[in-house]
Amino acid sequence: MRLPTTIIIASALAAGSMAFAADKASKDEPFEIKAVGEPEGCIRRSSIRSTDVIDDETIDFKMNNGDIYRNRLPNKCSGLGFEGAFSYKTSTNQLCNVDIIHVLDQTAGRLDTRGACGLGKFQKIEKIRKDQNED
Repeated sequence: MRLPTTIIIASALAAGSMAFAADKASKDEPFEIKAVGEPEGCIRRSSIRSTDVIDDETIDFKMNNGDIYRNRLPNKCSGLGFEGAFSYKTSTNQLCNVDIIHVLDQTAGRLDTRGACGLGKFQKIEKIRKDQNED
């Protein structure tokens, strides 16, 4: 029997405590986002290079081959956008839309988990810089 593997994704932990204004510009603002193909239920965990937390309900999974899969959580995940880091456990090499993530909170030198949130389907996307589209 394989034991579950815990993966910690900490895209913003190194930044420490960042202040976010309520009217902060979206990380997507400089890009046009284009969906490619149909959404998928799972992606290969070993193919994930990094992640980018966009907001409380959106995570981009950047793959080793350069593909980006956007996951729109079915519900807002409180604190995800602010903390920018999460963890998950899985016993397979797949991360699927039935899996749960936990927001990571780094306070006073401690790493704690906050609420649990379900993942949505994984939509392959292309990010095209808006300034490249201008003539």
